[in-house]
Amino acid sequence: MTAPKIENSTREERRAYVLEAWRCLNDCEACGKCRVLRGKDAEAVYADYIDGTSPYMDITLELRNSHRG
Repeated sequence: MTAPKIENSTREERRAYVLEAWRCLNDCEACGKCRVLRGKDAEAVYADYIDGTSPYMDITLELRNSHRG
């Protein structure tokens, strides 16, 4: 599933995508989403994407890079 582009989506469509992409799978050992988000709420992490000010991939790459270092 690809994140909706900002220019072709509504705020609610972007929010729904984030909520679905980062929903809890209730299998922490296999999932790892919480570790990637470092205990933060996905809506808060992706707020700029949801608001239409930053592409999803930019935030994802920043999150990934900050997780490595």
